[in-house]
Parts: sequence; structure tokens; C-alpha cells
Amino acid sequence: MIRNLLDRFAGMGMRIPSPAELGEMAVALGLAALALAVGVLVGQRVGAQLAGLWHRVLGEHANGIQPRLCRITRYLTTALLLSPLTSAWPWHPPTTLLLGILLGLGMALAVVEVLRGLGLPRLVTWAMGMIAFASLLSKTMGGLGVIEALLARIGFDIGTRRLSLLSLLTVAVTVILIYALVRLANRLLAEWIGRAHGLDATQRLLGQKLASIAILAVAFFVGIDLLGIDLTTFAVFSGAFGLAIGFGMQKTVGNLIAGIILLMDRSIKPGDVIVVGDSFGWVNKIGVRAVSVITRDGKEHLIPNENLMTQEVENWSYTDRNVRVRIAVTVAYGCDLELAQALMLRAATESPRVLDTPAPNVWLTALGENGAAHEILVWISDPESGIGNVRSDVLNRLWKLFGEHGITVPAPRRDVRISASGS
Repeated sequence: MIRNLLDRFAGMGMRIPSPAELGEMAVALGLAALALAVGVLVGQRVGAQLAGLWHRVLGEHANGIQPRLCRITRYLTTALLLSPLTSAWPWHPPTTLLLGILLGLGMALAVVEVLRGLGLPRLVTWAMGMIAFASLLSKTMGGLGVIEALLARIGFDIGTRRLSLLSLLTVAVTVILIYALVRLANRLLAEWIGRAHGLDATQRLLGQKLASIAILAVAFFVGIDLLGIDLTTFAVFSGAFGLAIGFGMQKTVGNLIAGIILLMDRSIKPGDVIVVGDSFGWVNKIGVRAVSVITRDGKEHLIPNENLMTQEVENWSYTDRNVRVRIAVTVAYGCDLELAQALMLRAATESPRVLDTPAPNVWLTALGENGAAHEILVWISDPESGIGNVRSDVLNRLWKLFGEHGITVPAPRRDVRISASGS
């Protein structure tokens, strides 16, 4: 039966491996299986240790790659063991093809796991994995130069430069790799700066943003150098292009600089309670373009950084987090004012969010049309938790105390007089 199958393949023009080649392929498969077994063992033991080390180094930023480190170690170890195996012996072409496929597959899976761990889209990661697979397979078979020449021939000339499929592929791979390295460097620096105990929260945030800008600048010039782009070729239209970019990104750059200034002078910090126009809430984070302010309703307002530099801003926790709350109360004429004021102080003191120092106070502000107007002055230290609930709590307590002690609150009264005029 096997003989008939081999004869059928031969009749179709396919080359049948000789018994020596089949034996060689069996040996190569055995060595590949051994490399895979070693990779699995190293991935389980060394990968787990690397995952723990990765978490200690990156902390909360390690979530992307940490759970993948065992698989990354397994695939990389397998590929590294198969790489010297492909050139350790003058294998016949079928065996070389088999080892090339296994080597390319191992490296492709490692690339996919690393890029997915850094948060790159699935389509990009699998495209990079296919490129890695095709490159290693072609190199193993000795045809990488032929493929490069073929890709270089597919294209067209623009002036003195050649725009080919190879150059486009090189640019895409370089950009993706630099982008992945930038994300990794940002995570590392963000974690290291975040652990600097000598800096407060605002200084750490400023350091992280400046470090991100520096990483982007370095990545840009490194990418230009790797791609061999001569910036002097853009000298003809660089002025007009720069002017257009300047006008188009004026607001973006202005917001970026405004955000850095806000962090440097520390006038607004994450956690501050601010009022900008009709927006009241606490600062969640200061971004490159806008400041995130979360209101008591749970809504998140994104206020451009420039607005905070040019508009009037109330910062309730700029130098001191203590905020004074005014609560208006009116009692009817004929009540014992001293008793009413004592009950107001008691209601304020018993409210859990009201501070003992500075102590609450009560002022008689006016003798109005319907009663004696008072103002209860209390201090709180957590304005981000709201002010209306403090007023409500104090007034609820005061209502019960007034009812227990016979203190009345005046109700609006209108006298209507009807006069009858004789005819």
C-alpha cells in the first residue's frame, strides 16, 4: 500500500525522499522534539521566575507581558536550540525545509506573544509573526537573498529614490519595532519614577511625561538613522511644512506646554478639588491635552490645559484641603435665640464630616422680614466627597433638635385685605 502511494506521488511529478533522507528527517524530528521538550521545561521553571522578576520591576505595568513570559521563554528557547541545529550538519533539502519551518514557527510565536503583551493590535502582531517566519525559513533554505532581490525589483522610482516593496516592508517593520520598544521603555520609566519616594505625586507625574517626550524624541532620531533617511532632502519644503504643522497643531502644542507648566508650578495636582466655569469636581489626571475632572455625578469632564492657564480657576485644596461650608438657617421671632444657636452648634458638631478644628461657628446675619437669619460655618477636609451632603446632614440633625426643643422655622405669610367700597 505504501509502495503504491509513493508510486502515485512519483507519477504526479513529485520527488520522493530516499530512505536515507527519510531516516535523516526522522533524526531531525527527534532532535526538534527534544528541543521542544527543553523549551517547555525552561518555560515552566525559568519563565515563572522571570515573571516574578518582571512583576517586581514593573509592578502594575507588568500585566501585559507577565502572564505570557512562560510561553515566550518556551518558544524562544526552542528557536534558539533549533537555530544552530539547522547549520550543524549538511542536511538534505527535505530535512532543511522541515527544520526551517519549525525554527520559523517557534520564533513567530515568540514575536506574537511579545508584541501582544505590549498591547499591539492582533493584526499587526500576526503580520510581524508571519514576517519572522518567512525570513527565518528563507534564510534556512538559503533563499533570503533571492527574496530580497525580488521585493526590491517590485516598485517604482521617485526622483533619485527607489520606492520598492522591500523598502516599504523595512519601514513598516522598523516602525513597529520602535513603537514596541517605546511602549516598553515608557512602562519601565513610569514604574521607576513612580517608585521614587523623594518625589511627590505631581513631581512623579511631571517626570513621567518629560521622560515620555524624551523617549519619543530619541525613538524618532533612531528610526531616521536606521531607515537611512537624509533630513537634508526635506530642506526645500521643510519651512512650509513646518509652518503648516505649526498652525495645525498650535492648540495641541499649547495644551502640551500648558500641562507641563501646570505640573511644574504645582498649581493643580491630581486629587485637587477645582471649579472651572460650571465644572466642579476633583482632578483625576493631567493628560497631554486635557485635565480629567470627575464631578459628584460621576461625569468626567475633559478640560483643555490651556483653559486652566487662561481662565479663573478655584482650587479648594491648593495650599490647604480644609474648606468652609456655609449653611443658612432662619428661626421664627419669639424663639429663644441662644437655645436655637446652641442647637445649631450641636447639630454641626455631631455631623461626622465636620472638623473639630477649626471649630464650627454660628453667626446671626440679619433680622429679616420673617425671622432671624443665621449662618452655620463648618469646616471639612474632604471636599471631593461633596458639600451638599454635609449641608443635608447638618440640617436633618437640626430639624430633629428644633422639634424636640420647640424651635420653629418661619413660614412665609401673606396678609390679604379686602376692602368694600360703598356706591
